[in-house]
Amino acid sequence: MSGTALISKDVPEPDRSHRLYEPAVDDLALNELCAALFASLPRSDQRRRGLDYIHGLMRVQGRKTMRSIAASLGGSATEQNLHHFICSSTWAWVPVRRALARYVAAVLQPQAWVLRPMLIPKAGENSVGVDRRFFPELGQVLNAQEAMGVWAATAETSSPVNWRLYLSPSWVDDARRRRRAAIPDHMTADSTGECATAACLETATEWGLAARPVVLDARSMELPALLRHFRSAGVPLLAQVNSTLRLTIGDTSTAARGMASYSAAQVATTARNRLRPVLWRDQGAHGAVRTALASAVRGHLPAGVAHPTDSGELTLLGIGEDRRQWPAEIWITDMTSAELSRLVRLSKLTRRVDRDFREISDQLGIRDFTGRSYCGWHRHVTLVSATHALCALRASRLSERISDFPEDS
Repeated sequence: MSGTALISKDVPEPDRSHRLYEPAVDDLALNELCAALFASLPRSDQRRRGLDYIHGLMRVQGRKTMRSIAASLGGSATEQNLHHFICSSTWAWVPVRRALARYVAAVLQPQAWVLRPMLIPKAGENSVGVDRRFFPELGQVLNAQEAMGVWAATAETSSPVNWRLYLSPSWVDDARRRRRAAIPDHMTADSTGECATAACLETATEWGLAARPVVLDARSMELPALLRHFRSAGVPLLAQVNSTLRLTIGDTSTAARGMASYSAAQVATTARNRLRPVLWRDQGAHGAVRTALASAVRGHLPAGVAHPTDSGELTLLGIGEDRRQWPAEIWITDMTSAELSRLVRLSKLTRRVDRDFREISDQLGIRDFTGRSYCGWHRHVTLVSATHALCALRASRLSERISDFPEDS
């Protein structure tokens, strides 16, 4: 999952040529899902509006605006009510997302949490978080919002459960913009890597979920800081890295004495003579079984790069399919005892998430919110994520297990 793929796939309008909603199949499951998700909403009218919004997201073809959703449900009065529910109401989205994550985890049994950035191109400058900046992965300047999504993923399906909107200093340090967008007082400016870390660790450590590794593309992030935060939280990490990343090979004491460092590409090349075939199922090719060639080498971040308290051993993983152009991808993990086959298959979950974003979330309007408020954006993507879960689980034929969802505490 390249940084370019993550972002460039987001720019075109989604293909919305087919319906995701089948009333005969979905209505019962939708009611049960909403009963679980909206248990934290104190008022019955809020729970009803949440159900209405999800109904609209599933029924409307084309762009999911407040007007089009309301038109599918009941007209102008409904539009006003929905607008208030999303943009001006007081309900908190974090408990809803926590319930969604528990629901998806119980039904799907995900193998990992996958971090996927989402780019939302914008024409103006008033949508919360929008900035005109250079995206190295695309090699161009765009006016856009960027958000970090955390997805529960298996090889067969995936579903987003948490989001964090990237906010630059131009938003959090500008009192007027901050007030107009109703950005909460506790939100501070952070890098995209810090934004991704916060989203992942909130999901993995604060919601009472079973331990799972996080899989992400770290090529535009500060890897030492990333590793330090995840290790401190006790969350295993598998991160795609640049071929220029410097590593030392050998034990910690040797590395600390100044052992020479090498690029990740050089380190991977030393393992070309012991490549192992790993079978994995490519769901994007109708479930075809494919063979990856992989090899692993133990190493450390060089002294002076790693934090003094972060001297743990790492595994560098090279993956590719063509021996002549191997490796196509380089990954780093602190799961040093994990089987090579498991690491390869975990890395392929990024493809599953990319596909489900295109085929489900984007069709459901995850990037269609046109309001300006921070709260409105978060409520919209929360309800789209819930709708995605219903569609994804139905598609994977897991919806019959819907009643297995545990009550939120």
